[in-house]
Amino acid sequence: MTTSLNPGYVSLSDLEAIYRGRGAFRLDETAYARVAESAATLARRITDGDAIYGVNTGFGKLASIRISDDKLTALQKNLVRSHCAGVGQPLSANVVRLIMALKCVSLGRGASGVRPELIHLIQNMARAGILPVIPARGSVGASGDLAPLAHLAASLIGEGEVFYRGERMPSAKALQAEGIAPIELQAKEGLALLNGTQVSTALALAGLFGAWRLSVSSLTTAALSIDAAMGSSAPFSDEIHQLRGHQGQIDSARRLRELLQGSEIRESHMSGDERVQDPYCLRCAPQVIGACLDQLRQVGATLQVEANAATDNPLVLSNGEIVSGGNFHAEPVALAADQAAIAISEIGSIAQRRIAMLVDPALSFGLPAFLAPDPGLKSGLMIAEVTSAALMSENKSLSNPRSVDSTPTSANQEDHVSMACHAARRLLEMNTNLAGILSIEAMCGAQGIELREPLQTSELLSSVIRTIRKHCPPLDDDRMVSADIEALTDLVHETGALCDLNSGTSAIGLVV
Repeated sequence: MTTSLNPGYVSLSDLEAIYRGRGAFRLDETAYARVAESAATLARRITDGDAIYGVNTGFGKLASIRISDDKLTALQKNLVRSHCAGVGQPLSANVVRLIMALKCVSLGRGASGVRPELIHLIQNMARAGILPVIPARGSVGASGDLAPLAHLAASLIGEGEVFYRGERMPSAKALQAEGIAPIELQAKEGLALLNGTQVSTALALAGLFGAWRLSVSSLTTAALSIDAAMGSSAPFSDEIHQLRGHQGQIDSARRLRELLQGSEIRESHMSGDERVQDPYCLRCAPQVIGACLDQLRQVGATLQVEANAATDNPLVLSNGEIVSGGNFHAEPVALAADQAAIAISEIGSIAQRRIAMLVDPALSFGLPAFLAPDPGLKSGLMIAEVTSAALMSENKSLSNPRSVDSTPTSANQEDHVSMACHAARRLLEMNTNLAGILSIEAMCGAQGIELREPLQTSELLSSVIRTIRKHCPPLDDDRMVSADIEALTDLVHETGALCDLNSGTSAIGLVV
């Protein structure tokens, strides 16, 4: 399947399909008229002898230096080569594919002065599985993601390296294997490729897609914990949440009601339990998880706008003017990434408290200490809970804001920067940590529910436990549980099995 991208109207679902590798992408054909028109406008202005930043002048502090017409193509090539200064491990294939799509969308707005064939080349490389080697570090998120995007640009001119058919090789070799000719960059095309927020935005979107899946999955693991603890479902009554009005909270309560419906354990609480109120980690799950869902929806709205934006410099305006501005400054992405980081941290924080409650016999309402079948002789899930605490603490530290940091660069020409790139990149690490926490909660919740037998949980949660047990057997005796945690982390994080239950529950969509 090929995802058609109409610049200005690209949806989050379009972008997630590209990120998750569900087919190729191409710009809607209607975009190319605008692209060609902006390229023609730029060519006319060059012919007229106008001085245009980055087209026939130097860059940054060197903008006052005029470049002769016979050196304009060399200027663009030198720009790409000099800016290939990224370091660190290469970005993953799915992130790079998303970067390439976002760059095509941005250029497709018809304000960058590039030729249509440049966009065609990026699309053809992505379709052929030729993915640039883009080092993860080197961008401060202003004047665009200069260093990482330079590595993308280098691959288009047959320089630098790419991943192709499972190998890392020179770009020229991969292009030749597919019969694709590298491009000779014309005036402004190198600058249009390097300016822009596409790396920061792609990483933030990757973080958002993972965080959303994990946040919805946390409602499933929360329901397991609630039933294992014989918690009350009364706090999830719809009217309570309608009276407050936050959509994420309403959605979360509805999902919890659906997951717990029909549980014999729940019914036993209603008929004989003297507890009036459950701990906040159970009772306030809709309020906390729901607030995080709302936060992530806001992040999604910001990133959808950014994904559709023209973010290079200068821009060719509709009236024919070519104007230098600052759309390359990634402050919106940096702030969105910081918001997502806080949500990820909070989801893990409340989940870890549910784990701690389940393994504590003083709080778990009759469950054995550490959910061990023979406490004392056996330690059960004692250290699994400690691991969840370690992951939670890491995420708390990682959630500290990056957008408040700035340092001047380029001889003080770029004197305020966003730090959006690493603000977004750290979300991927945080999601992995959160998946680990939720996998441990899934282990504890399933174990606790099984210890309630002969009382049975709901049909939906029984199905969830059957899925868990395909990857993690019950803890009948002490064993090394690292492999179980890893298996469930993959289940929670990569497959989304606890998010998309396919069992009749209402979908909670990332709607913006």
